[in-house]
Amino acid sequence: MSPRVSRPKLRAPANAVPLCEARHVSHDFKLPDGRPLRVLQDVSVAIRENEVVALLGPTGCGKSTLLRILAGLQHPTHGEVLQHGQRLDGLNPGVAIVFQSFALYPWMTVMENVATVLQAAGLGEAEVVSRAREAIGLVGLLGFAGAYPRALSGGMKQRVGIARALAVHPEILFMDEPFSQVDALTAESLRAEVLDIWAGQDRNPSSILMVSHDIKEVAFMADRIVVLGAEPGRVRTIVENRLPRPRDYRSRELLDLVDRLHDVIVGSELPDVVAAQTTPGIPVIQPLPEASPGEIVGLLEYLDARGGRSDVFHIASEANQEFGRLIQVIKAAELLEFVDTPKTMVILERTGQQFVIATAERRKRIWRAQLLKLQLFREVYQALRRQRKTRALEREFVLETIVLRLPHENYERLFATLIAWARYGDLLNYDEATGQMSLDPSPLAPAGQQSSTPPDSDSPNAPDLG
Repeated sequence: MSPRVSRPKLRAPANAVPLCEARHVSHDFKLPDGRPLRVLQDVSVAIRENEVVALLGPTGCGKSTLLRILAGLQHPTHGEVLQHGQRLDGLNPGVAIVFQSFALYPWMTVMENVATVLQAAGLGEAEVVSRAREAIGLVGLLGFAGAYPRALSGGMKQRVGIARALAVHPEILFMDEPFSQVDALTAESLRAEVLDIWAGQDRNPSSILMVSHDIKEVAFMADRIVVLGAEPGRVRTIVENRLPRPRDYRSRELLDLVDRLHDVIVGSELPDVVAAQTTPGIPVIQPLPEASPGEIVGLLEYLDARGGRSDVFHIASEANQEFGRLIQVIKAAELLEFVDTPKTMVILERTGQQFVIATAERRKRIWRAQLLKLQLFREVYQALRRQRKTRALEREFVLETIVLRLPHENYERLFATLIAWARYGDLLNYDEATGQMSLDPSPLAPAGQQSSTPPDSDSPNAPDLG
């Protein structure tokens, strides 16, 4: 597709009625036991005429959920969605969505994949063909109208998805991480092409709402960037992007904006100051970031190979790691006291240094020692020690502990993380078939020996595993 030269659209005044708006939206998902899990908290976002808005934030902050709510695919638990100032009930008629996973029908040609949404809208055959051809032409695929998805590259498949969305002439184009499944060069080309289409003065979409975890992507594309925090998802800040179009990924101004967005995200996800305990006398149980032992160990070894320190954004770039996921891994390593995170740096702490150079068995002992500094592991461990006959606990006991102490967390996911971390350090065994966990045979004794005298089961102090 050859890029068109067109003037940027004139944005609507700030006091204009938004095309679409979420007002004080909160949303809960039902957990298996019926308890609510809050994924969005008091979110207000408006999309006005002739602008590109991006939702940026870490994995699990509710970006895609908010997009579905604005599209009318989900009804919020609290709050309301407005379209042109009127309360939205049902699907938003002005929205079309481009999905991350292409979502093409493999048994249909390119033309048929695009035409199917127009047929569903009840258009006549002549208009269906006309609109489908127009949309396919916009994305540069007219020569492939008769091809099947299996014959297309990833970038071409996503162009079909974009054409299908454009064919219905949407007022707002919703894009849910649309470029994450294609290579970097194709993604760069697609972004520019989408902006070329949007910039046309005589056609829809008037506006674009995109979900992304890629900071450079939103700095390049968006006029406003809504930065969300996680657990639950909420608006941290809204950043106005006044850089003139067309934009250059390598310009000093765009790179400065990228650095600013980095600082916003790191400031909320890796704070330097630990919050004080709010309830005196009640030990705080900290939620476990969703990161596997392998990811944490990989981070420590990465840092060790680079002199023990690196910038978080350099790590994400060099490791080709999704930023939100990397933040979870870093938070987990910091919780275990393996790293420190001043500003945007990740620094290997002394315990992390000892872990990296240790033997496999020594690593397990260090890992166990760090686990037992965390209140959740301490409570589970002590409960197991008190079971003098069976030395076993039911899964439900641990789940109940998590639900009571961390009522807003996804307890199933947190339980899975707890088991994975405990198994890595040989702290306990878990039998999926029976749902029982038990102490590993004397993890405190040297390998091959079993202690006959366990520590005081009621001791509040974690045993010394060093």
